[in-house]
Amino acid sequence: MEILLVLIVLAAGLYVLKQREQQRRIALLGRYLGTYQIERQMEQLLDGYLRWLGENDPERRRQIRGILSGVEQSLAQQFARFAADVQRMEAPLAQVSRLPLWLPFAQPLLPARRLFDVRRVFAVHARGIEAVAANAAQLDPKAQAYMMSAELLLMQHTCHWFCRSKAVASARLLVRHQTPYVQVLDSVSRATRTDYLALVGH
Repeated sequence: MEILLVLIVLAAGLYVLKQREQQRRIALLGRYLGTYQIERQMEQLLDGYLRWLGENDPERRRQIRGILSGVEQSLAQQFARFAADVQRMEAPLAQVSRLPLWLPFAQPLLPARRLFDVRRVFAVHARGIEAVAANAAQLDPKAQAYMMSAELLLMQHTCHWFCRSKAVASARLLVRHQTPYVQVLDSVSRATRTDYLALVGH
């Protein structure tokens, strides 16, 4: 009975620690994102691509795609500024555990090979989003929209990973967008995938 009580107290303590650490990270990321419209424009694009693909009128499709192109450019510019702002984040706060699940005090205690710097990952996302918005690969409009969707979902996954854990980020991706993490990773540009995996590992 005493052992059970100790386990309950320990579990409650770990839960409180987890909540506090995650809330601090959410607030920290929120301060950087707060001056931008990145989340709103991301939703605009993801919803807009679906409307565009479902539109039967060619003229209306052309108009919708033109609007979406403008949003892509704006989002790419805003995310580039955000990624530059995040470089001012203090190094210890920017460290993220590569472990799939949250562990207390993971960031200060884990060896460097078990951590990645989220500032560098956001820079990768900024380059990827900018390249797709500029259509550097000269994709057809449908393929470009598909790749941009993947770039945005992977960026969102990084945000959730930073705030909580890789497992939670992957679960949210699957629940919200019905897309597995591996599929998103396979669908971004080769440059994004290569640079991203070099930083976060497999």
